[in-house]
Amino acid sequence: MNSRLTLHTAFLLTLAPMLWAGNAIVGRLVHDLVPPMTLNFLRWLLALLILLPLAGPVFRRGSSLWPHWKRFAVLGLLGVGMYNALQYLALQSSTPINVTLVAAGMPVWMMATGWLFFGAAVTRRQMIGAVLSIGGVLVVLARGEWNHLLELRLVAGDLFMILATIAWSLYSWLLTRTAEPSSLRADWAAFLGAQVGFGVLWSGAFAAGEWALLHPAIHWNGTLMAALVYVAIGPAIIAFRCWGAGVQQAGPAIAAFFSNLTPLFAALLSSAFLGEPPHVYHGIAFLLIVGGIVVSSRRPA
Repeated sequence: MNSRLTLHTAFLLTLAPMLWAGNAIVGRLVHDLVPPMTLNFLRWLLALLILLPLAGPVFRRGSSLWPHWKRFAVLGLLGVGMYNALQYLALQSSTPINVTLVAAGMPVWMMATGWLFFGAAVTRRQMIGAVLSIGGVLVVLARGEWNHLLELRLVAGDLFMILATIAWSLYSWLLTRTAEPSSLRADWAAFLGAQVGFGVLWSGAFAAGEWALLHPAIHWNGTLMAALVYVAIGPAIIAFRCWGAGVQQAGPAIAAFFSNLTPLFAALLSSAFLGEPPHVYHGIAFLLIVGGIVVSSRRPA
């Protein structure tokens, strides 16, 4: 990890929130068609099947994965099993914009996690960047009129999203701690596939518990099938690949500020689905969030 923000790294860390915003929209769109834990399991099972042609050898006996299986089991639990399941659970009672806005506390959680568990220092620039970034999120939430903030009501889904954000903070910091051989780390498909493989086991266990306790139903149709393809390829494989590479290059603390682009993208996508054009406050929010990224990533003179 070199903790530098290049144009290529910025692209990787921007593409991931864009795809995750679409994930929130799609998750809300199909929340009546499939239960949340089952949706998460089906999503990652499909992602694993897509990855297997590239990552299959990593699961063979004698692979460099197995001496480090506990690490990948934890990564799979936090990044695949918990985060995504909690997000889909949150979307049962909350809106995509609200869910992504609650996750806007990511820079704060990321700095706190790094400071508490990984010995990372919190700089003044990062704190200023966090204020700017969260300010941009509040602009979206207020829709340009601050009295709208008084109308905000938190629901159970928002609490689930807070727990998801904490899990993602731990996951992102663990990505920077290299314990496995460099050959495994360098093979992006194998590295991601190992996480997804364990994540499928975790998400499958959660889905089994959901069916045992609630006896839900799946309503198969074209919308659900298309949604599964999207969430398995875009927000799962592509976004996780981009985020993992971006975190390695820029570090979790800086990468966290890019996650605050997710509510902005969610608002724009929601507007697009509703046929409404973007507003001036979206532009203001974008400038504040980008300002937070720039300030936090600058090195002291």
